[in-house]
Amino acid sequence: MGVSFALAAMVCFAANIFFTRYAMTRMSVDAGFFLVLATNILFPAALYPIELAARAAPWSWNWKAAALFAAAGFVGTFLGRRFLFDAVKILGPSRASVFHSTAPAFALVGAWLLAGERMGWYEILLMVIVWIGLWFTQPRAGSTTGGAPLIGDALSKGMFVGLMTVAGFGLGNVLRGLAMRDWEEAIFGTVLSSITALACQALATRDWGKVRAQFRAASPAAYWLYFGCGVSTSMGAMFAAVAMTHMEIALVVLVVHTTPLVIFPVSVFILKNREELNPRTLVGAFLVLAGIALLAIR
Repeated sequence: MGVSFALAAMVCFAANIFFTRYAMTRMSVDAGFFLVLATNILFPAALYPIELAARAAPWSWNWKAAALFAAAGFVGTFLGRRFLFDAVKILGPSRASVFHSTAPAFALVGAWLLAGERMGWYEILLMVIVWIGLWFTQPRAGSTTGGAPLIGDALSKGMFVGLMTVAGFGLGNVLRGLAMRDWEEAIFGTVLSSITALACQALATRDWGKVRAQFRAASPAAYWLYFGCGVSTSMGAMFAAVAMTHMEIALVVLVVHTTPLVIFPVSVFILKNREELNPRTLVGAFLVLAGIALLAIR
């Protein structure tokens, strides 16, 4: 069950990368991020009464877990996802996806230090197999899917936002997993995380006139695309949180960050970037799928 929920989260986050790519061409991320965070609050909040009515366990409050969800909202949702928007803008969706896929390294260390998780040689071997596979699926610089080669300021900025994205998502997922250990409120916890992130974004925004102008100038398509970002990311966060109740945090993060499995075939077969269909990328996809399959067997 844990692998299934983690794969569902991965698909949701991969969809967000594509939504983000097209949304940012229609509305600046300065305004769009507010739409995403508002959707992250309202969409799960609408689902929560349904879940509460359907389940047997009554509602309860846990201050420690709530604080962990709030911290995850600051580190993962506010910092990590804000930097992901910038990474997609600077690096392109394929490179951003590959950076995104390295977050399990941070999650592995964080889960070891904060959650006391210990991995055996079998699990570490599976993580290595998946990481090698993800490296093989990385598009070549200068290709259609990979985008133009990065040099100078673009390279340094791209590396910075990529690393901050990785650190934010890795640590944010560990905090979310710790919260789920004591308080299995994946939907309500997502609401708390998103409220924290929205408050941080509001405090960090200085030019509100610019944001209002961006809202007024945006087309209806921009609103729908950012709404899609909000729905996909909130669903991904909820699926990932549930997966963490069934398997180790670091392994959940590993599966969640295999987004190139979706990004690459969509780029090739739907967006028609056929030049990236080659033996190297096919071997990479096979290694990632093999690692996940062996993890599911374990």
